[in-house]
Amino acid sequence: MLVLANSLIDGFVNSNYIGKGIVVIQLISSIVMFATLFGKWSELKFVETSTRRFLRDFSSGRDVLDYYLSQRPSVMTGVEGIYKETCERLLKLLTPDVRSLLVGRQTNGDGAAALTARELELVRGTCEHKLDEEEIRVASGMTIVASVVALSPMLGLLGTVWGVLDAFADMGTAGSANLATIAPSISSALLTTVVGLFVAIPGVCCFNALNSRIRDIISDTEGFADELMGRIACEFQGRNA
Repeated sequence: MLVLANSLIDGFVNSNYIGKGIVVIQLISSIVMFATLFGKWSELKFVETSTRRFLRDFSSGRDVLDYYLSQRPSVMTGVEGIYKETCERLLKLLTPDVRSLLVGRQTNGDGAAALTARELELVRGTCEHKLDEEEIRVASGMTIVASVVALSPMLGLLGTVWGVLDAFADMGTAGSANLATIAPSISSALLTTVVGLFVAIPGVCCFNALNSRIRDIISDTEGFADELMGRIACEFQGRNA
């Protein structure tokens, strides 16, 4: 490991300005990438924990509005945010008298609190819009990781090709094909590719792992949205358009 570190340091010192610049860009990009990965990992862990807690409390309610009316959720993200926005839209479509009865828990979604099919579609539209926003939010930041993973090896290849061109140009100027003369230049030229691979390989592994968790969260969120609208339809559908 020490030999490898010394080789990388020697290669950086002997590199031309283009090679050094590319290595610096790669290192800065790797810092941004790993910071993004750590932040996204922490965010997904919080989302998973809060989702389990909310679903447990929501499932224990006697009707679809029970958690909303008893807990008064203020969270604007995750499944709780979808639930909050959908319930607010639902209550706005009810008449003031029916809304008062629901808030006072003097009635549930049957009978007087029924909605038309058109009104239910408005509620569904709110739910689906909030669902789309949540999916975008959960996946945010992964574009940065994907860009760094894809561009680091390509920048490394660019630096290597540029370094090899300079090495052959120097060899032509010197008029000699002495291996001892050209080897240090070739070794320095390969540094950018090595650094690019060091950045990309762990980045790909972390990206795939987080992407799998994101797909699971999105799947659970979509399942909740479907269940929520199904329960609303069962409890509030009743009037003709």
